[in-house]
Amino acid sequence: MMRLLVLGATGTIGRAVVDAALEAGHAVDCLLRPHHARGGHGLVDGVGLHFGTVAQALEAGGAEAVISCMASRTGAPADAWAVDHAATAAAIAAARAGGARHFVLLSAICVQRPKLEFQRAKLAVEAELAASGLRYSIVRPTAYFKSLSGQLERLRAGKPFLVFGDGRVTACKPISDGDLARYMLGGLDDPARWNRVLPIGGPGPAITPLEQGAMLARALGIAPTYRHVPLRLMDGIVAGLSLAGRISPRMAAKADLARIGRYYATESMLMLDPETGRYDAAATPETGAEALEAFYGRLVRGEARVALGAHSVF
Repeated sequence: MMRLLVLGATGTIGRAVVDAALEAGHAVDCLLRPHHARGGHGLVDGVGLHFGTVAQALEAGGAEAVISCMASRTGAPADAWAVDHAATAAAIAAARAGGARHFVLLSAICVQRPKLEFQRAKLAVEAELAASGLRYSIVRPTAYFKSLSGQLERLRAGKPFLVFGDGRVTACKPISDGDLARYMLGGLDDPARWNRVLPIGGPGPAITPLEQGAMLARALGIAPTYRHVPLRLMDGIVAGLSLAGRISPRMAAKADLARIGRYYATESMLMLDPETGRYDAAATPETGAEALEAFYGRLVRGEARVALGAHSVF
């Protein structure tokens, strides 16, 4: 067993990593933002809490490995370069200086086809980690259950499930928080996952937005209905906001978010074949046993909850 330092521990995946690490018998330290010193962080008992810098947390706790689940909240350019790159790069430098033996970085599978600033920021810090001299594991998960749950209340209200195009433009192998956390921890003592980039999805097969809508409808006990949104409509929104953003910082920020939305509406969260330029479900690795449809059932029954935010997509 190891002593671990978890960064981003109050986020969805960070909490899952903390829980899975404790269950596996690891000792866990968490570095939190100063305002969490007053409480309200929601972490379970039994973890060490630190409120300074990564270097101070490592010195105080003596962690052998650092697991970074930090990510920008919105993916907007300034936020992405501040958190996904700068803060993470500083943590890598501190881990190396502090004597940590392993650094696990939570990245994203969408960096395979980088069109957005947060993807470029993640790729930049991946490269810095690979060149740092630390033993590392870079984990690139597919879509989270949380990010595919944003339309539950629409369907409960009798509205149709929204899909872009024909609803088959994209696909993913969704992965649960717990399965992802256990996979990340498994890399600590598995040499096959050392010094590698690790794309990972949940149990297949790959699921399209049409199938997601059908799963939600079954969980609610209703017939699935859909509203097909033309991709050109989103293109028009992006273009309009981009034009307005030339004179308004607020509109520029909205344009950034619209570009992120359009990306997820048109790009699959699967392995990308560099030769064909196509996404390949069969080549996308799988882990775990938690299925999205079973999660939808728990969500409808109130046995599970998600805190939807800026990263909720269709």
